[in-house]
Amino acid sequence: MPPINNEISRRRTFAIISHPDAGKTTLTEKLLLFGGAIHVAGAVKSNKIKKTATSDWMEIEKQRGISVATSVMGFNYGDYKINILDTPGHQDFAEDTYRTLTAVDSVIIVVDVAKGVETQTRKLMEVCRMRNTPVIIFVNKLDREGRDPFDILDELENELQINVRPLSWPINIGAKFKGVYNIYEHQLSLFQPDKQHVTERVDIRDINDPAIDQAVGEDDAAQLRADIELIDGVYPEFNEQDYLDATVAPVFFGSALNTFGVKELLDCFVRIAPSPRPVTAIERTVEPGEERFTGFVFKIHANMDPNHRSCIAFVKVCSGVFHRNANYLHVRSGKSYRFSAPTAFMAQKKEIIDEVYPGDIVGLPDNGIFKIGDTLTEGEQLHFRGLPSFSPEMFKYIENSDPMKTKQLNKGIEQLMDEGVAQLFTHQFNNRKIIGTVGQLQFEVIQYRLLHEYGAQCRWEPINLFKACWIESDDQEALDAFKKRKHQFMARDREGRDVFLADSNYVLQMAQQDFPKIRFHFTSEF
Repeated sequence: MPPINNEISRRRTFAIISHPDAGKTTLTEKLLLFGGAIHVAGAVKSNKIKKTATSDWMEIEKQRGISVATSVMGFNYGDYKINILDTPGHQDFAEDTYRTLTAVDSVIIVVDVAKGVETQTRKLMEVCRMRNTPVIIFVNKLDREGRDPFDILDELENELQINVRPLSWPINIGAKFKGVYNIYEHQLSLFQPDKQHVTERVDIRDINDPAIDQAVGEDDAAQLRADIELIDGVYPEFNEQDYLDATVAPVFFGSALNTFGVKELLDCFVRIAPSPRPVTAIERTVEPGEERFTGFVFKIHANMDPNHRSCIAFVKVCSGVFHRNANYLHVRSGKSYRFSAPTAFMAQKKEIIDEVYPGDIVGLPDNGIFKIGDTLTEGEQLHFRGLPSFSPEMFKYIENSDPMKTKQLNKGIEQLMDEGVAQLFTHQFNNRKIIGTVGQLQFEVIQYRLLHEYGAQCRWEPINLFKACWIESDDQEALDAFKKRKHQFMARDREGRDVFLADSNYVLQMAQQDFPKIRFHFTSEF
């Protein structure tokens, strides 16, 4: 068995994040293409055949062309083992993305050259900043008309509040786009629109090499030299440590759809990106090189295989080596479990593996024992933090349309809630079930999946609520008085905790004012 530190140093675990439609899934797919993990890009769309992107495998994703569940894909590239977590860009699934960011060591942000930085990108960058996660930016769609690269760089700095340093530079954009000069490696790549093959490179010694003039013409070569001179004048020289400290973001330009500029990004990424980092638990900081295994569940996915109604818990390995069939302590329940079929992922393809190293993601079959945020160890009492549920902003009563299928509906709701897709509250006044989500699209996804995966039909009924918040108090009398007075607005979450359902901002503020001894929480982690 290889020494654990060698294995750790070759791991690169990262997430790709962006606003919807910036080309995130396409970029993921091209990285897989370079890793030899797939041999034909899913972007082949002709009328006779329609393959969909490898990482979007749920039925609803294929129909809507959006990623709604985080996919995990692992592959080898040269000496490195790369784990990509492809996240949903759609804001209704922001919570899934926030949780995924707790399981990665670095992030690639995809920005559309025409649209620049969009709201969703800004929010996700805040999470990276909170966690000091190193970021690389890929400016995509250069084969389409867009904005001036210098303007994009200024916008990235202002909007994302991080210093940037271009490591590749485009020669024109849109219809006149001719290629990318790789500042990091002093190489020139010439652009040929081709979705399946990689473009040709021109070997050059430095920016003044006459080979550049022959390749792109004298005018463009002169412009490129002027741009590079300006970049070197304006931006400090690239320093790897600044990137690892999350104070500088390297920027690459390209067109993911045409597999262009992607290899430059990948080659630089494997070289500079961090290997698995220490993870902070409530009790102590866990180093990846420790002998004993620790890991946490950051995502649960029902029905990876529709034929088998199975749930899979995604566990990020933080330290030590996870062994198949070894006994591990499930800290929350205090019980020990053995896992005979741990799986590694390549989108929907799974294979059973015997050993999993820090930085890797392992899938464990889950028959209802896991919740998001659970910790597995070799016996130590550890609790990893930072996997909150946010208080939902949209609410509907969920009703059963087919009384014959009550059992299926309840099982479906339970499994989907385990995934953290949405939250379930039971109204204490009338015992009706309320689903709370961050966005409208989740209601459609829940309804669709209940029908297609569990054979249960549900319908939604409106309920007028502003916010759900968890309440607690050290003064039992005050808590009882509050619950008595607000009994029509009280519910319980799945853990049986008290939740106050405020129907307007005013009501919430008045409650906070009238009951000073009650603490109101807006995430489930308190």
